[in-house]
Amino acid sequence: MNFKVPFNRPFIAGRELHYITQAVRQGHLSGDGYYSKRCQQWLAENFGVRQALLTHSCTAALEMAALLCEVGPGDEVIMPSFTFSSTATAFVLRGATPVFVDIRPDTLNLDEKLLEQALTPRTKVIVPVHYAGVPCEMDVIMDLASRHDVLVVEDAAQAFFSTYKGKKLGSFGQLGCLSFHETKNIISGEGGALLLNDPRFVGRAEIIREKGTNRSQFFRGQVDKYTWVDVGSSYLPSELIGAFLWGQIEEAERIIADRRRSFDAYLEALRPLQDAGHVQLPNIPDGVSNGHLFYIVTDSLQTREALSAYLLGYGISAIFHYVPLHSSPAGTRYGRAAGELPVTVATADRLLRLPLFFGMREEDVAYVTGRLFDFYCPKGKGGCGGV
Repeated sequence: MNFKVPFNRPFIAGRELHYITQAVRQGHLSGDGYYSKRCQQWLAENFGVRQALLTHSCTAALEMAALLCEVGPGDEVIMPSFTFSSTATAFVLRGATPVFVDIRPDTLNLDEKLLEQALTPRTKVIVPVHYAGVPCEMDVIMDLASRHDVLVVEDAAQAFFSTYKGKKLGSFGQLGCLSFHETKNIISGEGGALLLNDPRFVGRAEIIREKGTNRSQFFRGQVDKYTWVDVGSSYLPSELIGAFLWGQIEEAERIIADRRRSFDAYLEALRPLQDAGHVQLPNIPDGVSNGHLFYIVTDSLQTREALSAYLLGYGISAIFHYVPLHSSPAGTRYGRAAGELPVTVATADRLLRLPLFFGMREEDVAYVTGRLFDFYCPKGKGGCGGV
């Protein structure tokens, strides 16, 4: 279907194609070429971490994190149920059990007040997921993890350049994972990065990423030959990915400012619908969001389905999000829920994501919000705060 306003639109922001051409001319298209290294250096410096390693996806970064945390059968990993399957599968692949905790109704993030009761002697890792680029309460999470000697792996797939108390997300836990999938703020088609904050993991992360070999040490002249020394896999992206990503990184501030403008326009335009009790809008502290996605929460599943169909009829692609992992076929097989998770269940049934992408025009936002008002406030019926 040709949408009048698509949910997402991949984009070129700067010199991406030029850098891809340069990479081809330089004759290095496999991993860790010139542009990939520039990306990694920039990420490490701008996120304030010890090392950043590009991966072919955020899923790969999470899998590397699971290997570095040395989780295995009998270990438990606490995470929200309202997240993408990769958050769980990375640890399930190592034999660990995901323990799903409910989310907060205001931010849709892991409810930090429920963490203590979810902990057991088998808990090895906590995985906070910064939903929609909104920060979890990292002070509380890091303090609890420290007191119980538990590792923290941040799933910051949606949180590029979002902050918590002035510090970028992904830089709090021992490990952080970013995504550059085409639906994210900064894109490379597919792609991700592992952020390393703990010096214990730096050397081994390179080995895991290079198929379990010490190849990186060989190219730095630290060993006279490289060989298989540990478990690992092929987690490097090609240099074409790195070249495209560098073009995006150069424009990162402009890209995120553009998305924030669209996000703020939605928020301002739709407040009357929230004031009238029709929808719940995102609750985001000032200055911390990266404008990753804009959602509304309706009053029921039936309303959400009717609204989605209504918008589709006007060429607007608005879609729901996760099926809670704790109620999914794999979730019931490999994990367990810490309680009933009522907020997760209610939110998953009622949440609808609106189109938001780089280069979105003011008239696009106005068109979408106009159709929302048409749905909730047909002429003559009122009930929208006077709008």
